[in-house]
Amino acid sequence: MPGRYHERSSEALSRLPQLDLGELRELWCRLHKTETSPRLSRELLVRAVAHRMQEVASGGPRLELQRQLRQIALELQQTGRLRIRPQLKPGTRLMREWRGRSHEVLVLDDNFSWQGTHYRSLSAIARKITGTASSGPLFFGLRSSRSGTHSPAQVSVPVTRPMEARNAAG
Repeated sequence: MPGRYHERSSEALSRLPQLDLGELRELWCRLHKTETSPRLSRELLVRAVAHRMQEVASGGPRLELQRQLRQIALELQQTGRLRIRPQLKPGTRLMREWRGRSHEVLVLDDNFSWQGTHYRSLSAIARKITGTASSGPLFFGLRSSRSGTHSPAQVSVPVTRPMEARNAAG
């Protein structure tokens, strides 16, 4: 009965804006199994409760995403810093212009292809292109420099075929 369940979920979501603050806080407590902050505005509570209702109805985030989020939280707790590494999907093409030449790298399942040769890392390709020890993610614009400044000519853009555009980088 997915159709009937969808109708009930839609109906419950559409009623949220009519609930008063007390009712929204009660609903929050049932959904989150914890008290809500008294500082949350009514508008934010409506949105947060709606999000949680949809999450519960759809089964929540996929297991791989949950694992990644736990790993990020653990790293933040241990180091006090947050590093989020871009996840490149196979088929993604990275483009970079260097000294008047365009360079295209194809992301494969477990390595990269540039000029018909496979490399284990983007840094190895960046070293071949520049002739110096270079950070591949920095060179291809996947990570910003420490100073946070790039001239527009230095940043590369991930390029994908139209069907892959939605899955280019996770």
